[in-house]
Amino acid sequence: MNGLLEGPQSPLLEDTVVGAIDNKGRPARRSTSGRWRAACFIVGAAVAERFAYFGIEANLINYLTGQLGQSTSVAAKNVNTWFGVTALLPLVGAFVADCYVGRYRTIVAASLLYVLGLGLLTLSAVYSSQSLSDCQNTEKIMSCSPSRPQVLFFFFSLYLVAVAGGGHKTCNQAFGADQFDGQDPEECKAKSSFFNWCSFCLCIGLSVSMLTLSYIQDNLNWVLGFGIPCIAMVVALLLFLLGTDTYRYSIKRDEKSPVMRICKVFVEAARNWRITPSSEKVIEEGDPGTLSHQGSQEFKFLNKALLVQTCFEEDGKACSVSEVEEAKSVLRLFPIWSTCLVYPIVLAQSSTFFTKQGMTMDRSVWSGFDIPAASLLAFISLSIVLFVPIYDRILVPIARDFTRKPSGITMLQRIGIGIFLSSISLVIAALVEMKRLKTAQEHGLVDMPNATVPMRVWWLVPQYVLFGLSQLFALVGLQEFFYDQVPNELRSVGVSLYLSIFGVGSFLSTFLISAIEKATGGDGQDGWFNDNLNRAHLSYFYWLLSGLSMVGLATYLHFAKYYTYNKAGVS
Repeated sequence: MNGLLEGPQSPLLEDTVVGAIDNKGRPARRSTSGRWRAACFIVGAAVAERFAYFGIEANLINYLTGQLGQSTSVAAKNVNTWFGVTALLPLVGAFVADCYVGRYRTIVAASLLYVLGLGLLTLSAVYSSQSLSDCQNTEKIMSCSPSRPQVLFFFFSLYLVAVAGGGHKTCNQAFGADQFDGQDPEECKAKSSFFNWCSFCLCIGLSVSMLTLSYIQDNLNWVLGFGIPCIAMVVALLLFLLGTDTYRYSIKRDEKSPVMRICKVFVEAARNWRITPSSEKVIEEGDPGTLSHQGSQEFKFLNKALLVQTCFEEDGKACSVSEVEEAKSVLRLFPIWSTCLVYPIVLAQSSTFFTKQGMTMDRSVWSGFDIPAASLLAFISLSIVLFVPIYDRILVPIARDFTRKPSGITMLQRIGIGIFLSSISLVIAALVEMKRLKTAQEHGLVDMPNATVPMRVWWLVPQYVLFGLSQLFALVGLQEFFYDQVPNELRSVGVSLYLSIFGVGSFLSTFLISAIEKATGGDGQDGWFNDNLNRAHLSYFYWLLSGLSMVGLATYLHFAKYYTYNKAGVS
């Protein structure tokens, strides 16, 4: 009997993925689950979701300034605030996914909420269209402001989409990366490529979304412009459900919430901060090998969580070594997190002021056809689509020969390159805006905000392309870094920390716009964000952001230089 078990069991054990199960609760088999066969369903759902999301986000500023009649600066702040909330909510989604329902169920629930939010958004556009049709007897449709209930209904629907995105975005890529076993050499390489090719596919979806939906919204109607993303989200849900039988699901190893474990470390360290060596006892139990930084000397104040006061020893309140190391691994990320906050402030301009710039320029392609200004955002995605194969198949192997690292360059190096490129993009944007203002002056269009400045919109393309290359390096690097450098059970939290950079950055962008508007727009002066862009000074704003970006990059490089990777992130 033993011989019968030993013979066939060995290949079965080799085929089993440690720490993963299938949808029926059985140990996941390498040959029938996970890898690209499962990741393709997840990527397909993510592409449809990004198509839907950016169909709303890319042209939102034009809806706010057009259908809702808001000023340019107010609309820009509303876009940044909404995007900020959308990027911060993944922290909640990650907590729910990692601690309670799991990534799979979170994605399904978020998708259903997405469909509801987009459906309500479409309905709000129907009401808005009906209100505008009742104002046709006025000289300007723009003078007809929507009622307060209509505005509230629109923003309720919009923020419902944000809540849904908080659950979907935080889990989708983390769940996709879970389909690759980091302990297997071949699957480890595939996981590194997963982030590149996932971005490649997402950018195809973004490009199609921006080129088609922005045209529909500007030239047909907003009901279709919001309705099509709703249909796309239904497709995303169906695609995701189709792959259910192929997915690998992580085993929850500890009944205690990983987030609660980390919080406990900070609480116990704070409780014990006054304890002296004579009245303390070190609790040395824990799961060995949980992290590569066992016994590290960083953040020594957290070691207090390992101590128990003698009088309370029976309470068993001390944390284990592995729990303290988990807390340290998360805390170690925050210098990188904080020094990257300028980067999303820079990126926020592509969907706000860049779009408004394009609205003033010559956008004609042929007689009677003008491209939507928001469609220029497609150049960000197209540059990523074109460059990903070059990066993954040519640059990485070349860099690998020099650095001997599987990924060619480290994640932190990749992020730094992306931040640098975004700063250069703003320099170009400032120079182009200076030329646009000069052209408006030369043709006497300064006081004619609705006139087309005789300058081709293609002048804006280089800054969009550089933004795309910047995102290929920085965004993908940040995704991989925050996924890779946290404990296994906290990877949704890691992805949400990456997304929270853009949430906080968007709020900082809103604050910066408000402060500059207040400082420059008083006493009848032409503020930097004047509704008449020919009298505004967007170039000043771009120069300021470029300078802030360079300062942020210098600070980032300082902390990145001293960062020590966990073993999984050495590459």
